[in-house]
Amino acid sequence: MAYNEQYGRYVGMVEETLQALLPEGGAVGPKDGEIPEHLRASMRYSLLAGGKRVRPVLLLAACEMLDGNLEEARVPAAALEMIHTYSLIHDDLPGMDDDDYRRGRPTNHRVYGVGHAILAGDGLLNYAYECLLQNALSYPLNLEGHVKAAAAMAGCAGVRGMIAGQSLDLLSEHMEPDADRLAYIHKHKTADLMTAPLLAAGHIAGADGEKMKALARFGACVGLAFQIDDDLLDLEGDAKLLGKQTGMDAKRGKMTWPSLVGAEAAREKAHALWRQAEEALACFGEKAWFLHAFAVALATREK
Repeated sequence: MAYNEQYGRYVGMVEETLQALLPEGGAVGPKDGEIPEHLRASMRYSLLAGGKRVRPVLLLAACEMLDGNLEEARVPAAALEMIHTYSLIHDDLPGMDDDDYRRGRPTNHRVYGVGHAILAGDGLLNYAYECLLQNALSYPLNLEGHVKAAAAMAGCAGVRGMIAGQSLDLLSEHMEPDADRLAYIHKHKTADLMTAPLLAAGHIAGADGEKMKALARFGACVGLAFQIDDDLLDLEGDAKLLGKQTGMDAKRGKMTWPSLVGAEAAREKAHALWRQAEEALACFGEKAWFLHAFAVALATREK
């Protein structure tokens, strides 16, 4: 199967699962046991806004590479996309990045208001863990694997992971660029949520220690390279192609690799990380063909 066809297969599974977990509501008035309709609409507005579904695709692809059960991995993949989406909703808020557009259309708070955007993000985060735990109970023979997968996702997204990186990113605005501080921000703000799907897939599929380390290494390198490329896109990219405003990092005084070492050196660092990501897959042999192609596609995405 060709890469694009396989990618489309994974995305189709993600979209189908998201729709099943968070379908359109029926009742207009509040009803016990159901998500209030305005909250549901706000959650769906951002969750189903499209995008490449990079993180859930990584989870499904890694699980299949490891001969895991894809049916067991569908809900964790969808839950991870909920976590990612909540973080984007909150990132766009006036108290954070104050963005007006996301994926080519108005951000959640521009449509539903700041209060409901906060609640939509909170809702997606909590619902993600609810779905993860319910899914784990559906597979009692692999309960430990699912609990470990959920714990890995929670850790990568939490106060020592993504949130830690975002916190330091916010505190570092308008500060003199510092390599160690920037490495910490990128590792946790971005790379942790790229590593999460790979670790989750490894736990669900019962991967051994060597393979778990290789997955973690691949995720970290992909995440760091992706963030550097994202910084370069903000500096040099086309806002129409990206679906969001560019030049915002400089405006906000964000600490980025281009601001630290210049665009060319940042590009070279990203290239080195992409190479390291591919090297990390050596222990999987030909079974890692999709992850190899994934890294190449992400590294050469529209600039």
